[in-house]
Formats: sequence, structure tokens, C-alpha cells
Amino acid sequence: MATRSWTRTGMVGIAAATVLATAFTVPAQAQGSTGGTGHGATQRAFDLVVRNGLYGITGQARDRHGVWKDAAGVGDVRTGAPRGKDDRFRIASITKTFVATVLLQQEAEGKLDLDDTVERWLPGLVRGNGHDGRNMTVRQLLNHTSGVYDYLNDADYARDYMYAPNYLHNRFKARTPQAAVAVAMQHPPTAAPGAHHAYSNTNYVLAALIMEKAGGRSYEREVRERIIKPLKLSGTVMPGNTVGLPKPSSRSYSKLSPDLAAPKVYDVTLQNGTQAWADGDMISSASDLTRFFSALLGGKVLPPEQLAAMKTLVPNAADPDTGYGLGLIKTRTACGTTVWGHSGGWLGSLSLAVTTEDGKHSLAFNVNSDWRGDDLAAPLNAEFCGTEPGGAQRTKGAQGVTPLPVR
Repeated sequence: MATRSWTRTGMVGIAAATVLATAFTVPAQAQGSTGGTGHGATQRAFDLVVRNGLYGITGQARDRHGVWKDAAGVGDVRTGAPRGKDDRFRIASITKTFVATVLLQQEAEGKLDLDDTVERWLPGLVRGNGHDGRNMTVRQLLNHTSGVYDYLNDADYARDYMYAPNYLHNRFKARTPQAAVAVAMQHPPTAAPGAHHAYSNTNYVLAALIMEKAGGRSYEREVRERIIKPLKLSGTVMPGNTVGLPKPSSRSYSKLSPDLAAPKVYDVTLQNGTQAWADGDMISSASDLTRFFSALLGGKVLPPEQLAAMKTLVPNAADPDTGYGLGLIKTRTACGTTVWGHSGGWLGSLSLAVTTEDGKHSLAFNVNSDWRGDDLAAPLNAEFCGTEPGGAQRTKGAQGVTPLPVR
């Protein structure tokens, strides 16, 4: 589901990007990088992420030299199996870029207009406690200016679907998108439509429901037929009402607590995909994500008018050159390089996928644990700036390591 920034990625609704005072570190089990040149700093940044307390990381970069990929750390703390360089993982809110892309394609085909009201497509659904779909547009859903309450911020929902022990009893249950909207409607809006940017996962639940009405097909089929198949994203799936990860993949780990320093760690690999749906359910790989964002920013997925709309940012008073577009984030690295993409964080999974404006240099990576997100800026800056992550050294293995107890 959602993460609100690049450099402070974390699990939504818990306490994103908390730096633990003392973190248990599992030394990296080196996989050895393959392909490409000039990615040594990124390789060492991967190691740093693991040494600072996350279990395992996998990623890939594409640039003019070709494709480079690497992995570090453990993929299964019970067996000691290493993280795989070709792992598939839950991409969480990176899903939003796929959803926005399909809606922009539908606009280009005349199936809808971004300035259509939500009420036009979903009559009567967005009502209650000050919400009114007659006063908000599809565009405002996509750039998070609708003011719709984020259902993940509901305390009862978080207790039942994000935190232990209830999560462990509920994680295999199916959930409808309408149920997520109903939770949001129990609360007042965060702002009037168009007032300002306020990230809400409910926006993309509504956006995908509109996609289905406009296209006459399911959200899953729209994304498969329009993006996954044409771009040959062989590692990308729409999980639907399934609970597992396709192979190759690693295990996923979470504290399942609003206290990111909590000592217990849980294996959360198995989760019903419908509990995220179009705001964050997709499963993919670093290879597919770099291919997708390279094609998208390279102008191969959307007509110029729709790509320009996607890149039109909500005003950011703090930094006018960064911000959120339509399912797309623009940011700058430590050395000033501009990149476009999205981040994603959910139970047991933190991901980032970005590319330069021409789509010619891309990076995507994932960590299989969710309690520490501040280090995820290190691979980004290492890849695009060559920034060395504090003297990181390649670690040799995880032999003899006693992992945290996993329940």
C-alpha cells in the first residue's frame, strides 16, 4: 500500500521510517552482483541496508551499460536461504502507478475524462460524514487531492488487519473494495476536494472501481491486457483471492505492531491479496519494475498528452521541483538528479522503483522486512550519484547467525 515519500519509506499506518535505537542485524549473505558496470556503490548500499537491521534486499538497475542485479541478506531466516536476485515480491503502492496508467489510457481512448466527477461513475458510493462524490474528480483521486479519508488510518481496521494478534486470524480473509470504502466513509474527509495533497489509499480503490466501470472489465484484466502483456512483464501478477507469492520468492517479515522496536517478528508471507486490491496488491520483480518505469517515462505506454498530465505535480511549497503527479512521484537525489517513480510499503515488504526522465536509467529494489525504512535512500543515492554508504563493506555470509524469533 502506501508510502508517502522516497527517503522515509515505511509501513503505512504504523510509524514509517522510525530509526531503531538498537537494531538486530543479520549479516548479508552475499549473492554476487551480475551484469552492468559502475554499480559498486549500490552494491555496498544494499549491504548497508541489511547490516542496519533489515533481513534481505534484492534489486536491479538498467542503464546504458545494460542490466545489473544483486541481492544481499537472508530470504528465509529459518533455513538461512539467501535473498534471491530474481525474487518476486509484493510491490504495495507501486501498484498505484499501474492503476493511474490504465485510467490515462482510457482517457486517451475517450472512455472517461479525468475531470469527470466520482459520482458520475460511482453513484451514491462516496457519501457520508461530509464526503460527497459529486464534488470530487477522477484527477483528484489520482493525485490525492480528493480529501477522501484513508481507510488504513481507521483504528479498528488497523487492529484487525495490520497488527498482531488479530492480523494472524484475519490475514486469509477476502475483503471487497466496497468494504474499504465503507470504512473510509465512517470518518470525515481530511480536507475539501482540491484543497491540498493528502495521501489516501481509498483514492485508488475508488479509481480502480471507476476503471472497471469505464472499461467494462475487471481491474485485474485491464492491467494485464494493457500493461503486463504488452510489456512482457513475466514476473508480474495480479494476486486476486490468493495468499502466496509465486516462485522465485523469499519470506516476508513484520513486527505487526505500531511499535517498530517491538522484539517479536512474524512471518507474514501469506496474505490474501484482496486486502490490498488496487491500492497495493500487485506482485512483481525488480526486473519488471525497471522495464515498466523505463517504458512509461520513455513514452512507450502513454500518448504525450496523458504522460504530461501524469507528470503534472500537485504544488509543493517546500520544493516546487518535487511532488506527486497522477500515480507518479518526482524527486531529486542527494546530487540533484531528478527521478520519477513510486515507493511501496506494506506488511513485510518495502520497495522503491524510479527512473530518470528519459527512462534510460532505472532502479528498483525490495526489502523483505518492514520496520526500518530510513536506509532506503542509500541505494537510491548510490545508484544515481555514486554516493558511498558510510564505508559499507561486502559481507561474506550468515553462517552462525541466530535470527530473531519468527512466529
